Amino acid sequence: MTASYVPHRMDSSGGCPHASNAALLAKGAAAEVLLPGDVPAAAVLGHEALKEFIGHPDVAKNARHFTALREGRIPDGWPLRTFATVQGMVTSDGDDHRRLRSLVSKAFTARRVEALRPGIERLTDELLDGTETAAARADDGVVDLRARFALPLPMNVISELLGVDEEFRDRLHILSNQVVATDIAPEEAVAANREMVAVLAAVAASRKGRPGEDLTSALIAAREEGGDRLGEAELIGTMIVMIIAGHETTLNLITNAVRALCAHRDQLELIRAGGADWADAVEETLRWDSPVSFFPFRYPTRDLTVDGTLIPAGTPVLAGFSAAGRDPAAHGPDADRFDITRRTRSTTRHLSLGHGAHFCLGAPLARMETTIALRRLFTRFPDLRVTVPDEELPRHRSFVGNSVRELPVVLR
Repeated sequence: MTASYVPHRMDSSGGCPHASNAALLAKGAAAEVLLPGDVPAAAVLGHEALKEFIGHPDVAKNARHFTALREGRIPDGWPLRTFATVQGMVTSDGDDHRRLRSLVSKAFTARRVEALRPGIERLTDELLDGTETAAARADDGVVDLRARFALPLPMNVISELLGVDEEFRDRLHILSNQVVATDIAPEEAVAANREMVAVLAAVAASRKGRPGEDLTSALIAAREEGGDRLGEAELIGTMIVMIIAGHETTLNLITNAVRALCAHRDQLELIRAGGADWADAVEETLRWDSPVSFFPFRYPTRDLTVDGTLIPAGTPVLAGFSAAGRDPAAHGPDADRFDITRRTRSTTRHLSLGHGAHFCLGAPLARMETTIALRRLFTRFPDLRVTVPDEELPRHRSFVGNSVRELPVVLR
């Protein structure tokens, strides 16, 4: 990388990414960065540059291309290590990626996702009942919508898909929070990863003893019937990815959409007047306030130059989804404005759910869950409002996930 350039130090404590994204984008579509532990890396932030980089034939996902990791310079307690070393479709390429993706994709066909709709609608109504009861019991009527509603909805849906018994769900959410945290201490990171593996091994053992119609049972059957089609580490790694991606992303998406609509009441009224629909609000939230800010990792397999920034082979690269979503070169001079009519006026589509071979398998499910959640939430509580200014809400302690940790609201 360029010797005269001072790399941008990624903020391990997280925070709102948009101001620093804008400053980095003003300098170029890619940037040299420092990860926790002063690990040299790069981030691709511009929309077109990121789209091209993700699909580049000389860019890989397998960590065997991660030079510092291969040379033993990444310690076990490094907070981002799991993103590189977990065995599954998000860290595989070519035939391995196609094999693993094909095993999981059967759970996310359009027909199977649509079949989940009645259950998601029932669960949404049940959670709203509980949220209303909690608000009625609170002296000030304030309830944490994230904890009461935005979290249990996707967590229960993905757990049902995977066959995760209820006794494990709360713990898995806590552990997944720790796995994606970028400010976690080394010993805590190691402990969280070990416990996550142990809990999911227990889930797998439960499903092996009592197989059902869930994805974990199907993966175990594929492993046993196909011999080496799916190894033990790949089974657990796939479950880790599904649990984290299956609820953290949708949790952030629902939370960010509610925040955005409450802060832009004109957009909420536009939906009620029929000038847009809830799906428009979901897509604009994905663009404007992506649930994932910087996703680890991709590795160039040869030296690549992106918008003037040299990225040497073997460098870990972050996909800057939150930055690309507000890139004025792609989304116009008003890219930082929340406008739910944007997708009907523009041919440029956001990248927040990925692009190409690694496009998010769960995208249709996340979109469905969030659309149902917003429609039912704001229909039932049209005057819902957030009680704390957005800038005062506690943020994720991570530059990977992009959202707040609490969402105090009054329903009426």
